[in-house]
Amino acid sequence: MTTLFAFYVLIWPALTLGVLALICRAVIRDRRQAREENRELV
Repeated sequence: MTTLFAFYVLIWPALTLGVLALICRAVIRDRRQAREENRELV
């Protein structure tokens, strides 16, 4: 039971890191596309 609880607690930082990486990749891609089209990101 302790192992299961430890896994449950430790999985959240990994999931958070994955979502953060996904958001960062999308922003970088959008920024590059905006720069190529000579327009602002926002």
